[in-house]
Amino acid sequence: MKISPSGDFRENKPNQTQFQSTPNPPKDPEARPACPEPGRGERSRGKKNRSPRPLIDRIKPLYKPANDQYYSRLDCRCSSMVEHSFRKAEVEGSTPSIGFMNLQEKHNLLQEILKKLGKVVVAYSGGVDSTFLLKAAVDTLGAENVLACTSVGVTEPTWQFERAAEFARSIGVELQVVDTDELADPKFTANKADRCFHCKSHLCKTLLDIARHRGFDNVVFGANYDDLDDFRPGNRAMKIFGIRSPLAEAKLTKDDIRQLSRQVNLPTADIPASPCLASRMSYGLEITEQRLKQIEEAEDFLRTLGLVEFRVRHHDTIVRIEVNPKDIERITTEPARSQIVEKLKSLGFKFVTVDLQGFRSGSLNEPLSEEEKRRSL
Repeated sequence: MKISPSGDFRENKPNQTQFQSTPNPPKDPEARPACPEPGRGERSRGKKNRSPRPLIDRIKPLYKPANDQYYSRLDCRCSSMVEHSFRKAEVEGSTPSIGFMNLQEKHNLLQEILKKLGKVVVAYSGGVDSTFLLKAAVDTLGAENVLACTSVGVTEPTWQFERAAEFARSIGVELQVVDTDELADPKFTANKADRCFHCKSHLCKTLLDIARHRGFDNVVFGANYDDLDDFRPGNRAMKIFGIRSPLAEAKLTKDDIRQLSRQVNLPTADIPASPCLASRMSYGLEITEQRLKQIEEAEDFLRTLGLVEFRVRHHDTIVRIEVNPKDIERITTEPARSQIVEKLKSLGFKFVTVDLQGFRSGSLNEPLSEEEKRRSL
């Protein structure tokens, strides 16, 4: 994929020496292509399509809040299967003829996107994605044209804010703290499958107000390209409010962002993901400040034992600990086992359990049916 001087996306033609279709009978002049271009209409009924199925489909907008910069993966099944197989094989940018960009091209595209956005408010949590986005925005636009906004409250780990504030100071960008007070919203505290939509909606409205009052042009979030495939009701809020996600627009995946972060020596390059504390609570269990504190204190304690990637899942009186499978023996062996049981029971849990399946991101979404997920997106 190439970018024209005007910033428009242009498709590369498939490499015909690599991809040869089998000979076909003469084309029916009235037949339509298998993957019609937007605006071309449906193919004629009753006419058998004998044209080869294109390997590249037109990229179409995922949604259009206030611009045309969001794009879906690919439109038709044939090309999405090609892309999926290349991503599974970890092939990145080696075949530009089927629409892939290498890491440098993605980074260049990110810079072009940021330049067009002008002055930006960055939703900054201090995690891998938002830290890289903040750094890229400062490098591209200048610190005077960037405002980092960090949400603080009972749903955010205290240690994460401290790390985020330290990095913002180190690159000379202004940091504004916002309190979205999620616990005041009964739709959020009800903790249904669309919980993230309500939380993200509050944040979007708050940051848009800040941008308007401070004279900034756009609000940007750190959603990456992988997030488009995940169950994330918060993405719907960004669609409704017209929030931009430059990392996703530039097709930067989580692995891409970690690699680019290492190149510029960001301290977040290899840290594990750390979503808000509410994501540790089983759906339907009311979100309260006391329960969020239980989770934070339990995870702080496990961190003192040297664990790096793990989750404390709150199931009311039961706590379920997820660690990497290689660490299961470590936390179930004395003296760690007794220390964990004593500490977590002192926080109010009645039963302390270890998930033998091990750590996996989003495990609380596993019981949701496809219909429940569809209604929440």
